[in-house]
Amino acid sequence: MSPEISGFQRFCGFLGGLIIIFLTPSLLRAELYYYRDENGVLHLTNIPTNHIVWKETDESPFKKIPESLFKEIGLSYGIDPALLMAIARAESNFNPQAVSPKGAQGLMQLMPETASDYLVTNVFDPRENLRGAAAFLRDLFQEFKDLSLVLAAYNAGPQQVKKYGGIPPFPETREYVRRVLRFYSLYRRQKSYKFLSKYP
Repeated sequence: MSPEISGFQRFCGFLGGLIIIFLTPSLLRAELYYYRDENGVLHLTNIPTNHIVWKETDESPFKKIPESLFKEIGLSYGIDPALLMAIARAESNFNPQAVSPKGAQGLMQLMPETASDYLVTNVFDPRENLRGAAAFLRDLFQEFKDLSLVLAAYNAGPQQVKKYGGIPPFPETREYVRRVLRFYSLYRRQKSYKFLSKYP
């Protein structure tokens, strides 16, 4: 099989996936992206990448997760609710059903091992997922103290932060930290509560 035919078939498969998605009403309200793996195969995902396929212009139904839930969980674990919201936006765009190519799941994109460590039994339940993430963040703050390091550890793993003695030199992680801090600044300006904690 020639490379041209192989590439064309891959493109047709990708195009077929788009047709199925566009014929599925429940998915039309989501944001869809694509990425190419190491074998050159295109994949669709609802996790933001640099390549967007579909973006709903109206308010996404996933953003209807009440702010009160972020406040409740955040205040319970000593984590600023605005920070939880910023991470949820960067991780899944407030989609509790999101699954990343690396296997991270739910609103706060918990890896299965992390979900298990924090006793999250239903990773797609927003409350459980958010609770597990808040508990994980609390432990990261206790270990690293600095917000940027905490975010880097949340994205790349605590071992990578310790290995490099700071934010790892991964473009994805560095961009992630910048994005969350940008969203956090936005939500802090919008919040209607006072937050008193040693954690942001």
